[in-house]
Amino acid sequence: MATATSVKLDDDLKNRLQHLAQSRRRTAHWIMREAISQYVEREEKREVYLRDAQNAWEEFQRTGLHITAEEADEWLSQLAAGNDVEPPECHR
Repeated sequence: MATATSVKLDDDLKNRLQHLAQSRRRTAHWIMREAISQYVEREEKREVYLRDAQNAWEEFQRTGLHITAEEADEWLSQLAAGNDVEPPECHR
C-alpha cells in the first residue's frame, strides 16, 4: 500500500524536475520515486558495507589474522583471469 508524502522543492529544483520529466516522457512523480528508491537502495548497501568493515576490523583486533595487500591482489588477479583459486590463508 502506498501512502502520500509531501516534499517541498525550491522553484529551481521543481523546474529542473519538470524539464527532466518531459524529456524522459515520464511524470515528475515517477522520477522522484525512482530517485528516492535508488538513493535508499544505495544507502542500505553502504550501511551493510560499513557494518561488514567494522566487523572485519574488530575480528582483526581480536585475532590479528590478516592477509597482505599483495596476497589479496594476487588472489584477485587470478580470479579476474578466470582461475578458480582459493583465497590466501590468513596469518599473523
